[in-house]
Amino acid sequence: MFSAILIKIFSIILLIAVGIVLILGIGTLFKGGETSKKYSNKLMQLRVLLQFIAIIVLVTFAYFFKN
Repeated sequence: MFSAILIKIFSIILLIAVGIVLILGIGTLFKGGETSKKYSNKLMQLRVLLQFIAIIVLVTFAYFFKN
């Protein structure tokens, strides 16, 4: 029971992190100028990396903790 709650919390944290990076990347993209050139692509690359990690973790949880 404790591990199920921990897994749910960890999954939600991963999904929120992806959402935050997505919002920051889009905001930087629309801001334009020097900030956009410097950070927009890096934030989107970070988003893709976080999405990859989140998918791997969620699939792993689903595989090992299926009931």
